[in-house]
Order: sequence, then structure tokens, then C-alpha cells
Amino acid sequence: MAQNMSAREILDKLVSFPTVSRESNLEIVDWIEAYLAGFGVTAHRVYNGDRSKANIYANIGPEVEGGVVLSGHTDVVPVDGQDWDTDPFTVVEKDGRLYGRGTCDMKGFDALALAAVPLALERGVKRPLQIALSYDEEVGCIGAPSMIEEMARLMPRAAGAIIGEPSLMKVVTGHKGGYAMKTHVRGFEVHSSQPQNGVSAVMEAAKLIDWGNQVNAENAAATPGPLAAMFEPPYTTAHVGTVHGGTAENITARDCRFTMGFRVVAGDDPEAWKARYMEKVREVEAAMKAVAPSAFIEVEPSFGVPGLVPEKDGVAEAIARRLTGDNATHVVSYGTEAGQFQRGGYSAVICGPGSIDQAHQANEYISLEQFEAGWKFMEKLVDHLAK
Repeated sequence: MAQNMSAREILDKLVSFPTVSRESNLEIVDWIEAYLAGFGVTAHRVYNGDRSKANIYANIGPEVEGGVVLSGHTDVVPVDGQDWDTDPFTVVEKDGRLYGRGTCDMKGFDALALAAVPLALERGVKRPLQIALSYDEEVGCIGAPSMIEEMARLMPRAAGAIIGEPSLMKVVTGHKGGYAMKTHVRGFEVHSSQPQNGVSAVMEAAKLIDWGNQVNAENAAATPGPLAAMFEPPYTTAHVGTVHGGTAENITARDCRFTMGFRVVAGDDPEAWKARYMEKVREVEAAMKAVAPSAFIEVEPSFGVPGLVPEKDGVAEAIARRLTGDNATHVVSYGTEAGQFQRGGYSAVICGPGSIDQAHQANEYISLEQFEAGWKFMEKLVDHLAK
């Protein structure tokens, strides 16, 4: 494998792997492992249950504490149904932009991190650069926790983790947590002309979904606390993205399925929101069973992503601010693996090239200006670790 590839060359290679979350990511992991091995760096894998996917992490430099983790993910969202002007899995440069699925979210950052490996070795970093690339971030940050736990046990403890989600190279110190619960409503079928004798799963599900609307209105009307006030919107939100159910137009629906999700601001207790939802579920279910004892509502966790809480005197924040010169306060409403690193005992911050507005879109791109700013950041980080 060619060594000393430029960040752009690495980006071309990474984007060429169609690592949509529903597919295995092992081909890109194989390539990354071989790339690192070319510099004498040993990579480690943490597989999922059926070994179809893997996280990959590595320590570059001395086996001492005080280094910095560069955290990214290898998966991308699907391109199905999107109207692309170019092949989404080939990087195309046009008008100062690099187009391709994942160029922004977040193979651009991954490429920059990997390009920094030989630079770190050449400059003889005194504290290690650590690379951590996960699977299944896009479907609920599923892969990272097992990798974070293993890194904390087996690698020298880093001073901080920089999660390179697109932030226009601004230093983001907080994000909302994300929690979701799969909900299955089972009704009782009768002819729709006799609805009093049956239970429509769809109409009962609508009561729970409308509860989400009520929660949003209630939270929007409340005065936010100091932590919540930093976010937009400055409150916890409930959301249902898809609903599936019904049998026929003239039958009360037997089944309805949806997922109730929450974006929880710092300072709110996620467990309290789960408890409030379950209280409403039990209320609706009791009324259903009064008509048809066989009716029920099942709820199971879908995913849970802890929020990133701004740290007092955070080491990762201090490093990122020193390297970028950004001293403003930034928080975001989307979830990342930063909260998971923080929960795992790492000081964590978000700082990466590109705009989140381009993520997941048709004709996704990262500007050359942002990509170059990301590389300057890597050079400064290596200099910081070499001191």
C-alpha cells in the first residue's frame, strides 16, 4: 500500500467504500488496518455480535498517557431516493467543493486523521495520537461504546477526545441526548361501522403521538434553565418520524408501530422522560383493555445516546480552542459519540470540518476551504503532541 498519501487521496479511497449502515463496513476497516500497518502501527478491532462490522482504533506514538483521541465513524446514510448529480461514491471536485457521500459526514475528518499518522511519526510526538473509528453511528451511535470501553482498559488514557463531526471547525462543547422507544400498539379488529366494539391500533397510537405534540408545546412555553437556554430549540423535544399500521379502510386497525424519540437538553433527566411516556402508555392501554382485554401496547428501547455536557475546565475544550482560536460558546441539537466518550471517562469536545447542513443531503459536499482548515488543525495538533 502506498504510504504518505495525501488527505485528499485518502478521502477518495474512503468514499469509494459504500459503507451505508445497513451493510458491512469490514472492507473499509481492512483498508484502514493495512494503511496503518504500512507505518508500523498496530490497529485493534472491536466487532459487533455477528462480526459483520467492526470498530477500529490505534495508538500512534509512545504508549504514554496524555494523548488526544481523534474520533470518527465509518458508516454513512443511504443515497436511496436522492437525486445526485454525480456518483455519490466517487469524490468529484467542482467549484471549490468535494462532492460525495460522507465527504462531510464524516469521512473528510477520517481522512484528515489518517493523513496525520505519518506526520505524527515523523515529528516524533511525545504524547500519542489515537485514532478511533466506529460503525453504526448513523443508526443510533451503536458501535462506539464497546470500543470506548476497550480503549479505556487497554490503551494509555488520553487527555481528551476530539469528535470530528462537521462543526465548521468551531469548538462545540455540548449537544442534546437522543433516546427512542419502539412502540407497538395491538388493537382489536371489528367492522369500522361498529367502532365501539373494537380498538383501532392506529387511533390509539395517535393519542400517544399527539401526547408528543403536547409535550413540545408545554416545553416551548416553559422558561429554559441555564444549560437548556444554550440550545436551539432550548428545550427537550419529542418526535415521531414514521408510522406503520392498519388493515383496511373498513376495519379497525389491528396493529400500529412507531418510534417515540426525544432530544433531551442538558439538565433534563432522560429517565424522567421515559417514565412520563410510559405513564401515558399505561393510561392509553388501560382504556384499550376496558374494551378488548387482548389489546396491548409494547414498548422497547430503540437507542439511547447520552448528551454532551459542557465541562468546567475541560481539557479537550482547552486543546481545541488553543488549536482553532475559537473562544465562542457553541452547542448543537444533534447527537454524536462525544457524549459516549464523556460517559466513558474522557474529556470530550466536537470539532470538525464541514457544515452539518450538508450532512445526509443529496450532493453532499465539503468545501475545499473547510478541508484545508481541517488539515491545518491536524498539523497544529501534531505540533502540540510533539512538545
